Amino acid sequence: MGNLFCCVQVDQSTVAVKERFGKFDEVLEPGCHFLPWCIGSQLAGHLTLRLQQLDVRCETKTKDNVFVNVVASIQYRALAEKANDAFYKLSNPRTQIQAYVFDVIRASVPKLDLDDAFEQKNDIAKAVEDELEKAMSAYGYEIVQTLIVDIEPDEHVKRAMNEINAAARMRVAANEKAEAEKIIQIKRAEGEAESKYLSGVGIARQRQAIVDGLRDSVLGFSVNVPGTTAKDVLDMVLITQYFDTMKEIGAASKSSSVFIPHGPGAVRDIATQIRDGLLQASHHHE
Repeated sequence: MGNLFCCVQVDQSTVAVKERFGKFDEVLEPGCHFLPWCIGSQLAGHLTLRLQQLDVRCETKTKDNVFVNVVASIQYRALAEKANDAFYKLSNPRTQIQAYVFDVIRASVPKLDLDDAFEQKNDIAKAVEDELEKAMSAYGYEIVQTLIVDIEPDEHVKRAMNEINAAARMRVAANEKAEAEKIIQIKRAEGEAESKYLSGVGIARQRQAIVDGLRDSVLGFSVNVPGTTAKDVLDMVLITQYFDTMKEIGAASKSSSVFIPHGPGAVRDIATQIRDGLLQASHHHE
């Protein structure tokens, strides 16, 4: 119906190319336009001004001879002021952009090792964008942004890289675990040393208290009972302790006991041995 009344509609974010007798005449902006076909005017086609995206997958090799697939995402659009160039100069802009992307990536990535390629993704993207901007501006296209969205090594290479990383992390974990166990052992040894020291101090104080008690008992008994000697008092104390020990052994339901001679004569022998040992020790110190 529009052609019948020599009218044509151009949608928003789109321009139309008008020809007259097969020659470019003008670019039609969005809206309704008069197109007198009877005098040779015709519509050659439409050109979208919307932002478009092209994903390019390029296989190449790094400097350390690892084959990778580099995935680049190119965002571009046609310029309204250069719509005639974009419409007439390129029949397939996507193929042209893809060719430039291949050329730049295959010139940049082989100069880098695999790890460097991952680290310098932004530099690769900037190189692609600069080359595309310089080439496509002559054809009426603007390169808005270029992204290197992924670098995919071969599956075997990825598996090997993961194993290397896992081994490195396990090595660090083993070192940390060994260091922790070392600290635990040091602290345990320090604790045991402190415990033994305190135990020794306690035993020494206990023995000192026993000696002080025996001395006080001997002195008190000698004063209150005239005619007794220190030897008599010590024998009585030893006999008393001996019977106390026998009582405790007999009262315990479960005990580990060492049986020794326990007659009165045996007690006298024990007392004699203790007294002789003390006398020898005293003589040795003198």
